[in-house]
Parts: sequence; C-alpha cells; structure tokens
Amino acid sequence: MLQCGFFDLDNRYQKLDERDPLISLNRLVDWEHFRPTLTVIREKSRKSTAGRKPYDVVLMFKVLVLQHLYNLSDDEAEYQIRDRYSFCRFLGLTPEGKIPDAKTIGLFREQLVECEWMRTLFDDFDEQLNAQGYKARKGQIVDASFVDVPKQRNSRAENEQIKAGEIPQRFKDNPNVGRQKDTDARWAKKNEETHFGYKNHVAVDNAHKWVRDYEVTSAEVHDSQVFIELLSDNTSADVWADSAYQSENHEISLAAMERRSPVHKKGNRRNPLSQRSKKSNTKRSKIRARVEHVFGSLTHEQGGLYSRVIGLVRTEVKVGMMNRVYNMRRFVTLCRRDMSAI
Repeated sequence: MLQCGFFDLDNRYQKLDERDPLISLNRLVDWEHFRPTLTVIREKSRKSTAGRKPYDVVLMFKVLVLQHLYNLSDDEAEYQIRDRYSFCRFLGLTPEGKIPDAKTIGLFREQLVECEWMRTLFDDFDEQLNAQGYKARKGQIVDASFVDVPKQRNSRAENEQIKAGEIPQRFKDNPNVGRQKDTDARWAKKNEETHFGYKNHVAVDNAHKWVRDYEVTSAEVHDSQVFIELLSDNTSADVWADSAYQSENHEISLAAMERRSPVHKKGNRRNPLSQRSKKSNTKRSKIRARVEHVFGSLTHEQGGLYSRVIGLVRTEVKVGMMNRVYNMRRFVTLCRRDMSAI
C-alpha cells in the first residue's frame, strides 16, 4: 500500500480547483452574514453540557445549500459529504473528521421550520446583492409555477373534508396514515394538465433575473391573488406579467403605487384581441419571458420544482431554499461575467 505524501492532499485540492464550482460560491458569498439569523435556532439552552457539541449553524446551512445544488436527500447528502473532497472543503471539514449525519441534517431543517426564519435568510442574501451593487433595476416580472408533491390516494369524501379544513376520521384513527397525508396541498388544472401540490409565486428583477420576492401557496390559488403582495423595490416602475394578472382592480392598485403596467392584454370570444393588442403582447413577451429562464433553471439544474416534504410550512422552507440557491448560482455567474469584462 502506497504511503501518502505530505503534500498529496494539497495537490489533489489544486486539481479540483480547476473545475470545482463550489470554490467560487464559497469565495463570493459572505456566509457569516447569515450567522445572526441562524444563531436564533440555538438560543434554546441545553439541558446539560455533556455529549457532543452541536455543529456550527453556518456549516449546517451550507449543507442545505449543497442539497439543493445537487438535489440530494438527507441520506445521500451524508454519503456525498463523506465521499467527496470538494464537499468537505466547501463545508470547512477534513476528510478524516466527523461530519453531520442524515438525522442531524433533517433536525436542522426542522429547526428552521419551527423558527420560521427562512424569509429573513432570503432577505439577508438580498442585502448582500444590494451591497455588491446588484440592486433591482429595469422593472420586475411576476409569474408562478407549480411545485408538485406525491399524489394522495384519498376517497372523494375525504378530499371534501380536507377542502373544508377538516381532518378525515381515518387519519385520526391511524396516526401512521395521517403523518403521510399532506392536507395542505391542493389539486389544480391548467392547460389540460393536472397538478397536485403548491405554487411558487416569484417577482424577478428584469436587470439581473434574480428572485427578489416570493410567496408559496397551495396549487389552487390563482396567480393573480398574490400579485400586488409580490411587488418589491425597483428603480423602474414597470411591472410585467402575463394575461392571468390582467384586471381592472390590479390596474387601479398599480396606478396608486405609481407603477406602470405592461401586463399582457386578455381577450375572449366576444371581445377578441385586436392586431394592435397582439403586437403589443408580443413585444412585452420578449421581456416577460425572462422569468421562464428562472423556472427553467430551477427545473433542469436543481432537480425540478418538486417537493417530498409534507405540509405548507415545510414546503415554504423547501421552496425558499430553492429560490435562494438559484440566486446564489446566478450571483456567481454574473460575478464571473463582470470580472471577465474588465
């Protein structure tokens, strides 16, 4: 068996530097900026000083980032951290040292759910973007996409009870069944496609294609119902959206907020769109389509808009991490582009 040399590990790391995308992510993101918010999770005093000390909160947060970057379950994340030098280096761990196991990762996520600090963490990174000069500019684009979850096999009577906000008796009588049932998810149909789960409503700034704000609802909530709540600060007053958001009430609200409304016009059988309106919609689509790039990235590069967690609160954490990790990846891409232009 060959004996490892003194510099063998350093040489291996140098080879990894050539292709490891985590190097740039680790260098460009100020991870310590999240610590004040994450520390709230550990404010609860320990009953005893005995036993192993908990893992650092920033390290655990970076583990969740890795999970969403590479679409890993808790068990797979534990295995990959043990197996991959690049993951250990990203987390500041040594290959021979102790690493968080699957149960520890799941517990940390549950602590985030209980503290309800996911939105604050999202805003923390938005502060970093603004501090780096990437403020929201050139208007914002609003849209929504389905977040599917495993379909439930319930009876019609049980589905009616769930819609009415009641828990079916079968779920109460058998806790093991009840724990596997997502009573917050809903069915929805769009363009002949049926979905079961939730929706990720986002507001994207036109200049950089970053998610500046988001809202998670059950799937049956119409896109337009959270339109005004999603609007965030921007140097431009323009707000782009598809025809689903077009209504007289929204036009009045946007005018009251001193926003301009390049929202797509909507026609019907009795009042079809004129040629002028069609041309106007086509022109607006060139900008509005930029939001589809965001959903495309979430789908193809982060494992898809799909969730296996149960309940709205846990899904909010899951989707919040999806949107934040997308922003981090986008941040690295734009920083590389700006540096190459110098």
